[in-house]
Amino acid sequence: MKNEFQVIADLIEKDKKVLDVGCADGTLMKFLKDNKNINIRGLEISKEKVQECIAKGLTVIEGNAEKDLKQFPDKSFDYVVLSQTLQAFLNPELVLDELLRVGKKAIVTIPNFGYWKVRFHLLFKGTMPITKTLPDEWYNTPNLHMCTIKDFFHFVKSKDIKIFKSLTLNNLNSSIISESNLGVKNLFADLGIFLIEK
Repeated sequence: MKNEFQVIADLIEKDKKVLDVGCADGTLMKFLKDNKNINIRGLEISKEKVQECIAKGLTVIEGNAEKDLKQFPDKSFDYVVLSQTLQAFLNPELVLDELLRVGKKAIVTIPNFGYWKVRFHLLFKGTMPITKTLPDEWYNTPNLHMCTIKDFFHFVKSKDIKIFKSLTLNNLNSSIISESNLGVKNLFADLGIFLIEK
C-alpha cells in the first residue's frame, strides 16, 4: 500500500461518497472501501484496468475524464480523487473544473517536477529525469504538462479555488505546505497532495 493512499484516506471522513478518476487497477478504491466504509465509484480509460477493478468487486465505468465527467450531475460526490494524473491530460484546467463541479471537494495529487533530484538530473546529466513518481522515458511518458508544487499552488489561487489542505510527500514523510515554506517544499518534495474546493 502506497503512503500516498494513506494520506488520501486520512483526508476523507467515513461513510462518504467518492469518485476515483483514473482509478487504474482499483488499489486506492479497495483500500477506501475496506478501511473507511466509503461508497466509491471509479472512472478509468483502460479497458484492462476496468476489468481488474470489476474482478475485485469494484464499481468502475470505462471512460475518459476529459470527455466523460460531464455525465455526472453537479456535486454528486462528496469527494473526487485524481491521483497523479492531472499532468497527463490534454486540458488539465478543464478536468480540474469538472472535478470541482462533480465533487463537493477534490483531492488532487501531482508528481513534483520541481523536486531537487529532477532538477539535479536535468542540470548535470542533460536528459529527462526518471524517478519513483516519474518512472517513464521522455518518449513514452504520459505526462504532457510538467507541473511543480509551486505551479499548482499558484494556479489554484489564480482560479479562486480554496485550498483546505496542502501536503507534500517524500519517501514516507508527509508535511504541510504553506505560503511561507512553498519554495522549500517545492524543492524537497517528491509529490504534492491538495484538498481543494471551488
